[in-house]
Amino acid sequence: MKRVESEHLFIQLNSDILSYLRYIQIELQLSPYTLKNYTYHLRIAAEYFATIPIASWQALNAGNVRSLIVQSRRSGLQSAGIALRISALRSFLDWMVSQGNLPANPAKGMPVPRQGRKLPKNIDVDEVHQLMNIDSNDPLHVRDKAMLELMYSSGLRLSELVMLNCQNLNLERAQVNVIGKGNKERVLPVGGKAIESLQHWLAMREFFLPDNDALFIAKSGKRISVRNVEKRFAQWGIKQGLSSHLNPHKLRHSFATHMLESSGDLRAVQELLGHANLSTTQIYTHLDFQHLANVYDVAHPRAKRRK
Repeated sequence: MKRVESEHLFIQLNSDILSYLRYIQIELQLSPYTLKNYTYHLRIAAEYFATIPIASWQALNAGNVRSLIVQSRRSGLQSAGIALRISALRSFLDWMVSQGNLPANPAKGMPVPRQGRKLPKNIDVDEVHQLMNIDSNDPLHVRDKAMLELMYSSGLRLSELVMLNCQNLNLERAQVNVIGKGNKERVLPVGGKAIESLQHWLAMREFFLPDNDALFIAKSGKRISVRNVEKRFAQWGIKQGLSSHLNPHKLRHSFATHMLESSGDLRAVQELLGHANLSTTQIYTHLDFQHLANVYDVAHPRAKRRK
């Protein structure tokens, strides 16, 4: 097949993908991370289907989807990546069906590789204290400490932290209003240390001449970017002598782990994290087995051991 013809078919297929990506960004307000992954995997799928060739999504069938899975595996993509690629394609085709552009979804029910769920790593409480030991009046340092403290205090997602506006914060009530996945709002408590850091930052925020209401801004005065936060967190992890790489997700997971270890209240942690399903929280957080065994021995009427 000629390369020019393949590129033409890709452009036709990609036009529907672009409409779908705008939909999940504007209407569903999915996270930048999800948007980036879906953009990449749907583009790869469209490029492959254009070489078959597939002239339109209406011509796609289950056999084509299976061949995409085989080709992805041959290219070296691991099970988690293949599962994400099929998930992105399935969601896109569901949307096409909902728009009346397809009679049925050819990726529906398509088996994906089984994979083990890896538990995110966390940092222990001592290292959290070590990380937060930032004593500086440099405005950038003050801002960074406020971001670190707030993320650990309230268990925010990175996208939620970046999109906060000043009006979302109520320090008198010690709470922050967050818009999470699916445009769902939740009100979260803010701890004392985080409040102190936020007050320090708000007193300096005007130094950056902000041109918007964003709570956290860059030196330019514009809302701080996801990439900038990731970069700054990694730098602070090194500077404060942490034993492993620091990223925002690890700090959110540390919040969840420490809360669950202290309270044992899985449902409350689910609400704080903004998880729709409890099963997500069960996988996302973890307790050591001995703690669970101790709780079981105390609580279960048939588990108490005779002395």
